[in-house]
This record gives sequence, structure tokens and C-alpha cells, in this order.
Amino acid sequence: MPRGIAGRFALLLTLSLVSANFLALAVLSYERVRLDRAALIAREQERIVSLVPALEASVPQDRPALAKSASTRSSEVAIGATPLVSTQHDIPSALALADALTEALDGRDVRTAIRIRQDDAKGGKRVAVTASVRLLVSEGERTQWLNIRSRGRRPSPPWIEEGAFLLILGLSLVAILAVALVFVRRLTDPLTELATAARAAGRGDRTALVQTDGPREIQDAARAFNDMQARIARFDAERMRMLAAVGHDLRTPITSLRIRAEMLEPEEGDPMICTLEEMTVMADGLVAYARGVGDSEALQEVDIAALMQRACTERGVPFDCDAPAMVRGRPVALGRAFGNLLDNALKYGVAARATMTRDADTAIVAIVDKGPGISEDKLADIFNPFVRGEDSRNTTTGGAGLGLAIVRDIVAAQGGTVTLDNMQGGGLRAVVRLPLAP
Repeated sequence: MPRGIAGRFALLLTLSLVSANFLALAVLSYERVRLDRAALIAREQERIVSLVPALEASVPQDRPALAKSASTRSSEVAIGATPLVSTQHDIPSALALADALTEALDGRDVRTAIRIRQDDAKGGKRVAVTASVRLLVSEGERTQWLNIRSRGRRPSPPWIEEGAFLLILGLSLVAILAVALVFVRRLTDPLTELATAARAAGRGDRTALVQTDGPREIQDAARAFNDMQARIARFDAERMRMLAAVGHDLRTPITSLRIRAEMLEPEEGDPMICTLEEMTVMADGLVAYARGVGDSEALQEVDIAALMQRACTERGVPFDCDAPAMVRGRPVALGRAFGNLLDNALKYGVAARATMTRDADTAIVAIVDKGPGISEDKLADIFNPFVRGEDSRNTTTGGAGLGLAIVRDIVAAQGGTVTLDNMQGGGLRAVVRLPLAP
């Protein structure tokens, strides 16, 4: 079965049309054979009814010559001492013909047979009518029978009818399928657009909306999807505002506690100050996370090569670019995301390098470092908030575990993806894929 709606509809329509046409052809063929048989029987009935009186009125010696002259290419008429049909056939059409001839010929002895024979020369079936009528003769004359053997017309050459039928069937299929596929395409285009927007929404892009046009059911689905996107966007914005408020409000008590801890003796105050510094990093991470994800910056076309070149130059990271690429996104947010990836590569990987390539519809940015990488059991969860690549909570070796979460959400909001994988021989590779601007 085809995977698409249009393909399945076309297959269903094709099967229905072909089946209906072949059924109609079978019915028409049957009707044609039946009508041909009825016409042949009626014609032979008229001939017999007209021949019998004429033959009986002639001299008995002349009857064979008269019968022969009445023969045609498809009908053989002869006079004989014995009947061709020895016993009357009991099929309905033969009995009906015999009854009609008996009534028309004033009760003469009539025997008929009707057969359907295969025509080996031309192919197809032909109707054969055989009738024997006992002629009235004078007293003392030998018994004479009028024997008629008639065959229906030869079937038409198969290629003529089949060719015409196939031509008509092909033209009707092409015409109907062309109109139907255009109609189905107009129905499936909104579904394709909805599926594309749903995939973008699954990656976190809350700007992905669909057109509310087309059939009523499609419009209802589009409105429901757009409403869902709006609700999720409002929920995300409220959540980010709450995180930013929590992170901002934590700074005041943390600062107050730090001032008091600095007044204590070093052996008592230093542990407290270290803990407060960790709390400060976490509070700053919350604010940065909320600010990065909840950025209200407008979408615009961004030159990713120029953006990466500037970020790499500021950090002294070599950058190679095969071809420039324009994407539709938020330049400040994307700069923050690439900056976080470069900072992580420099911090944990000692050295880093960046490259950018592109394919038909995607810009691909890769950042590779020479560090120890991330254990495989943490790669699946490393983009979740507050998950760190190393287990210690030391503020000198890492932050609060929000940097990669910010990167993931920013890239997803532009319709892209980001992945991390360990390289053979050591090092970590971060790959960002962004759809090119149309």
C-alpha cells in the first residue's frame, strides 16, 4: 500500500474504475451475445416459416435444388430423408423456437437445437441453430425433411474491441486521476504543513503556526494546534519569569549571608563563603537560563558564518567555513548559544576548533574540542537543566548545569537541533543544525 493519502486514494480510485469498467464490459458482452442469439433465432424462424410453404408447393424433385439456392455463407439449407435433429433439445430457447414454428406451420413435426460453439479460427463463441421440419408430401412419396443449419456471425477480431476498450479505460483513468490527485493534493497540503509545524513544536519552536484554511476539519485541527502553541508559549514565558524572579530574589539574601560570613573567623567563615558562592552561581544560572530562553528578540535573517566568525574571533578559536548560509532566527540568542558551546569547549576541552558546512536545506555548525568527553550514560540527559558533565559541584570546574539547556532551547526555538557525541581518540563534538532561510 502507498504510504501517502494521495497514493492510497489514487490506488482505490484506479481499482474502482478498472473493476467497474470490466464489470460493465462483461455485462455488455453478455447482452450482446444474448441479443445476437435472439436475432439469429428470430431470423431463422422467419426463413423457415417462408421456406416450408414454398418448398411444399414445388415439385418434389426440384426441392433439393431450391433448398440449395436458399443456402447462404452462414446458413446451410438441405432436403433429406432423415432429420438433422433426431430428438428435440430441452433448453428453453430451443423449446421456444420449436413451439413458435409448430404454431406457425400448422402443427408440422418440428425439431430444433441451439448450441454455442467455440470458433477456433477467429476465437470467441458462435451461436449455431439447427432445425428439422417434416414437409407435407403426397401419398406414396418418400418422407422429406427440411434441414437448416445456421451459424451466427463470426466474432469481431479481439484486438479491435479490446483496443478500443483499453483506450477508453486509459483515457478515463488519466482524466479522473488527474482531477482527483489535484483535489487530494489540496487536501493533503494542510496536513503536511501541520505535520511540519508539529515536528517544529516538538523541538521547542513556539513560533511554528499553520494556516487556518481548507476543509472544516482541517481548519479545526489548525486552530487547535495554534491554540495549543499559544498556551504552551504563555506557560513557558510564565515559567521563565518565575525562574528569573527566583534567581534575582536569591541574590539579596545570599549577599547578606556572605557579608555576615566574612565577619567570622576564617576557619568558620570560609566553608560558608564557599557554599554561598555555589548558591550565587546557581542563582546567576537561573537568571541566565530564563533570560536566554525567554528572549523576546524578533526573528530575522542571520548570517551564521559571520555570527560564528565573530564568536570564534573573540575567543581565539579557529573557524573554517565552506559556504555562507542564511537562517531565520534571533541573532543575539544564537550568539549566546554558540558562545556557550565555545566556552564549554575551551573550559573542558583545553583547545577547540569550529567548522560550518551546509547541505540542501540545513546549515551545520560543528565545534570540536580535545577534552575527555562525556560519559555515555550522561549523554542522553546532558541537555536537561542542572545536569553537569562532571559530578562535582565545585564552582571552579563548572556552573549550575544550565548552559547546555540554554543552548538546546535557543536552537530548538529557531527550528534546529543540537547533538553531542564523543569522538574516537578523545574529544567531544557538538553539532548544531539550523534550517536555511527560504
